[in-house]
Amino acid sequence: MAGVLVFCEVKDGKIKKASREALSIGRKLAESAGGDLVAIANDKSVAEEAGRYGAKKLFAAGVTQYSTEAWTSAIKQACDEVKPVVLLFGGTSNGRDLAPRVAARLDAGVASDVDQLSWNDGKLRARRPVYSGKAFATVDVTGTPAIATTRPNAFPAEEAGGAAAEVADVNASMDSKAKLLETKAPEAGELTIAEADIIVSGGRGLKEAQNFSLIKDLAHAIGGAVGASRATVDAGWIDHQHQVGQTGRVVSPNLYIAAGISGAIQHLAGMSSSKHIIAINKDPEAPIFRVADLGVVGDLFTVLPALTEEVKKAKAHH
Repeated sequence: MAGVLVFCEVKDGKIKKASREALSIGRKLAESAGGDLVAIANDKSVAEEAGRYGAKKLFAAGVTQYSTEAWTSAIKQACDEVKPVVLLFGGTSNGRDLAPRVAARLDAGVASDVDQLSWNDGKLRARRPVYSGKAFATVDVTGTPAIATTRPNAFPAEEAGGAAAEVADVNASMDSKAKLLETKAPEAGELTIAEADIIVSGGRGLKEAQNFSLIKDLAHAIGGAVGASRATVDAGWIDHQHQVGQTGRVVSPNLYIAAGISGAIQHLAGMSSSKHIIAINKDPEAPIFRVADLGVVGDLFTVLPALTEEVKKAKAHH
């Protein structure tokens, strides 16, 4: 019986967190559907790690640089061979790029940015946010395989303690119409908001670009990543990769600190699923306070430096 195939992204010889989360929920779906969990990655060295998350088999696709076309052909080959009933992608930039392309090739349906998945009466049932996160739609994905992209941090990554996955090779066709010219990495030591547990975000209330240093100081002190609202990115104060919201990244960290962000619905859609939200804003009527667990009505120019100081003190005592 065919089971679940998970696309795994590998960085520095390890499976990325979003892919480990997809493997964990994939394993549960495979159990419900009565099949095996199978992984596909560009590197067979992760066979042992994939096995620990329950994968029985790992397809190694030898794709050295990310290319939608090469990966689509590799995944199609793997699907032809194992005929999975479910195909999962972690909702990273690459996963969200690849899922629709693969779906078109396989003539299958995709549920994107899902935060719950179950196997019901032979169908994949997915819950996904709609209307900027104001409501949830529960959908059954028809067609085989049923495809979904998982919202990062929505599914816990849990090891199952299995043996190393058995490795099989798939040859991706490399005749790609596009070629990768360069990859720009963020500054060394800078966490990306996609995978961070703590995010400190700044908005228009910072008044000007150099005041982002207040956000960066707190983020570094607390061990978190730097986020930003669309207005600050549009103003050129900070790079787009930091943008949280509907036209940026959807994030679900354990702690989200929003300073000087009023909380437009598009921004709330990108962070309202965070576990704990702290908002700092001098306007008591700011919409951000409606989703915040803790609201500080005050001037961020006094609150942020004081908070950074306290974090440093608390860390020094440990």
